[in-house]
Amino acid sequence: MQTISDNAANAIKEIFGRNKALIGMIHCPAFPGAPRYRSASMDTIYDACMRDADRLVEGGMHGLIIENHGDVPFSKPDDIGPETSAFMSVVTDRIVRATGVPVGINVLANAPIPAFAIAMAGGAKFIRVNQWANAYVANEGFMEGRAAEAMRYRSLLRAEHIKVFADSHVKHGAHAITADRSIDELTRDLAFFDADGVIATGQRTGNSATMEEIEEIGAATHLPLLVGSGVNEGNIVDILKRTSGVIVASSLKEGGVWWNPVELARVRSFVAAARPGLEV
Repeated sequence: MQTISDNAANAIKEIFGRNKALIGMIHCPAFPGAPRYRSASMDTIYDACMRDADRLVEGGMHGLIIENHGDVPFSKPDDIGPETSAFMSVVTDRIVRATGVPVGINVLANAPIPAFAIAMAGGAKFIRVNQWANAYVANEGFMEGRAAEAMRYRSLLRAEHIKVFADSHVKHGAHAITADRSIDELTRDLAFFDADGVIATGQRTGNSATMEEIEEIGAATHLPLLVGSGVNEGNIVDILKRTSGVIVASSLKEGGVWWNPVELARVRSFVAAARPGLEV
């Protein structure tokens, strides 16, 4: 019998049809309305996203996440305009149709409601949410978990098929507000609030969580565990021994820098390095 905090299905297996998944990140360029947008045509922006998607899939990645990483500095959820959802929905629809692999959505900063709308409109299978339960102090200021309103919105859309992957001890922020609660407790809160998967991260983009923290988070949840930053050829096998998958960005880009285009040779080399871990 299913309890309030027990997600019976394994979301990785359900979405990707396999026990462990390699998920590549598409960092979209700045969209109109963002400070770093410089009047590029929409075709130029969409083509850049599609180029990275094609290279990630051709190189052997099992799925993708689309993220508005070019929109720095990121707005808090209530300040994100409808234009962001509109542009990301078009990107998502084009990539889903062209690649045929499972796609996820992350709207920065910490905006699950736009993410659900984009996923529903564009045919994505899951969303990533950096702060799903509790609260922390982020680069953008005080950031609350928005699970309650987001799950009600998902119900409103009849979008229960869209899964939620939520970060535990999320990067780019301070956790002083919850310092009296262990990572074990914070991780268990994600399942209690109906997340479908848990993501471990380092301190910032490109930094990996330690193996000790990965193991601590994994021991605290029955949900699939992924690592969402700092994954590279040198640590991928050790990480896959402890998790159900990874989300990879910087190490697959030209020069290993997140804002550069995806490099096909790096993707192929990474997937080859990951194969022994996928068989564990």
